[in-house]
Amino acid sequence: MTEATRRERLRADTEQHIRRQARALLVGHGRDAVTLRAIAREVGITAPALYRYYDSREDLLRQLCDDICTDLSAELNAIIAACGDTVVSDQVFAVCRGFRRWALAHPQEFTLVFASTEDTIGAHAPRERPDVVGDQFGRVFLQLAGRLIAGHPAPDPPTGTDVPESLHDDLAAFQKVLITAVNEHGAEVTPDVLGEEAIFHVVQCWVRLYGHVALEVFGRFPFAVSDPGAMFDSMIRRMIGEIGFQP
Repeated sequence: MTEATRRERLRADTEQHIRRQARALLVGHGRDAVTLRAIAREVGITAPALYRYYDSREDLLRQLCDDICTDLSAELNAIIAACGDTVVSDQVFAVCRGFRRWALAHPQEFTLVFASTEDTIGAHAPRERPDVVGDQFGRVFLQLAGRLIAGHPAPDPPTGTDVPESLHDDLAAFQKVLITAVNEHGAEVTPDVLGEEAIFHVVQCWVRLYGHVALEVFGRFPFAVSDPGAMFDSMIRRMIGEIGFQP
């Protein structure tokens, strides 16, 4: 091993150690506890020394978001693999349940990725490559949603879909992202199959899924719900049924 390679490996190990300590602070005490001073204390270096590895606290938090998304993506893909040859609608149901289960078990990580108020942090932070889905695990949902719609026996748009004219450009851009994500996973689809109405339906489904999970994680249901899991399952079945499947 050359001296340069050794230094690169040591740097990579230190960066991972810093992020592990940052994530431990996040999980144990919340986002506000993730400060450069606290991380430096846990790692055993000075706070200014952290700038050798990360430009700022925000830069470190962005990297932490990527780590969390990578882990969640692996968990959701494992769920898909465990489904075997079951129909796609069953896989969608399993993945949605898995996402809710993960969010409830990791509220601080969910909050950092999905509820960050800063524009530069979280699942919807801008990336250098706008053609890449911001959060890695989102590709799992895109893949499954596309396959579900592509496998519809009669690929008509969901009934009752009325796409606002002001969203046409946004949906056209997202259509390209979704088709690319689906095709990369071996399920060939075309714009005719994933038309504007279908894309709009996918977006609405994600909003409903995220909305329920966020309300549950943050304890913000507007009324007492004794069994939110049953409400969630019913919502997912309805969304799958709206595409034309019997869930």
